[in-house]
Amino acid sequence: MMELATAQPILMAIFAIGYLFIILEYALEINKTATSLLMAALMWSCLFLIRDHGYPEDLSIFCEHLSHISEIVFFLLGAMTIVELIESHQGFQIVTDWIQTNSKKKMLWLIGIIAFALSAILDNLTTTIMLVVLLRKLIPEKEERMIFGSMVVIAANAGGAWTPIGDVTTTMLWINGNLSTLPLMRDLFLPSVFSLLITLVLFSWRLKGHYSKRTLPASTSTPGKKILFFSGLGAFIFVPIFKALTGLPPFMGILLGLGVLWIITDLIHGHDATRHHLRIPFILTKVDLSSVLFFLGILLCVQTFATLGLLSELARFLEHTVGSLSVIATLIGLLSAVIDNVPLVAAGMQMYDLQTYPINSFFWMLLAFCAGTGGSILIIGSAAGVALMGMEKVNFFWYVRHVSWIALASYLGGIGAYLLQHSF
Repeated sequence: MMELATAQPILMAIFAIGYLFIILEYALEINKTATSLLMAALMWSCLFLIRDHGYPEDLSIFCEHLSHISEIVFFLLGAMTIVELIESHQGFQIVTDWIQTNSKKKMLWLIGIIAFALSAILDNLTTTIMLVVLLRKLIPEKEERMIFGSMVVIAANAGGAWTPIGDVTTTMLWINGNLSTLPLMRDLFLPSVFSLLITLVLFSWRLKGHYSKRTLPASTSTPGKKILFFSGLGAFIFVPIFKALTGLPPFMGILLGLGVLWIITDLIHGHDATRHHLRIPFILTKVDLSSVLFFLGILLCVQTFATLGLLSELARFLEHTVGSLSVIATLIGLLSAVIDNVPLVAAGMQMYDLQTYPINSFFWMLLAFCAGTGGSILIIGSAAGVALMGMEKVNFFWYVRHVSWIALASYLGGIGAYLLQHSF
């Protein structure tokens, strides 16, 4: 039987080596999802070997962790399916058709506001991908397109921070009961807007003049485009209302919305064989299951540390050495520029309990904002940034030279706005 003192360094070694593989995913050509699932299986196996295949209470603890994680996984599956459904019907063209200007500065502000608003309802990754595709048709110069795309990443991350469904880390805190809908939106809306304004003002200094020719993509008339766009948005907006009315977990609300949209889709397309690509069974094949399984693996890994009490020890260490909760949350946000924010927030949720820091307390609000926006500082720090990097081939060091200081100013400005707001 493995001793506890022996198991702890082994678990940390597995996590450290696995996380290095995740960071070097593209260089090693090993998918990060495979690594996270392998890490989770090895770490829990190691944990159970501590007590000679585990006591019944160990299995009970594992099932309790799995229950909470499954809520997040089911929510993400439902949400991603709805987004893919809207995209397949070209529903997002309804939003992009609003852009009616040739002025570079006006276009920057319009796209920034659209990115901020859309990511609050959808998510920052989907918003970024959609707008980068649009920018390719609007802006011919690659350098300026990279500037616009970088702005979209920061704006989308800021927009996703203030609603329970806009960023996966905020969703995690919301589902776990650390935050509730209305207080979250009330407390983080202004800091997020302030973060957006700093971004737009700083980027505006670099853009002058007009584009000579505006080439918007032609609108398509996909059957059911408007119905599914507005129904899909309604499904997302209804989730917090459903949770408040019934007390059921949010994933039940998103599954309810998906079920309604499934019926609407079937009624619109009937038995038309030429529209099979617009029906839910085909849409499900396009959902990024790899990302969902990555979250599952990472969250299971973090829970092993929580089960051993290592995260509680880390919390006590930070309180003793750093002391200030605002500094701790800020540091977590800065770390999220290098390390994926999902495990950081999962660790924070285990480090600080709801008895000490109750729902909607100062720390949880600031953690949601910092984890949601801190990843913008480096292009590898958020899913939106990685998407931009892949789609526009944005160089890491180009982003550091031209964008990171703007993202840092936006991040610190938003934190300052929250602290100022909280002081009144």
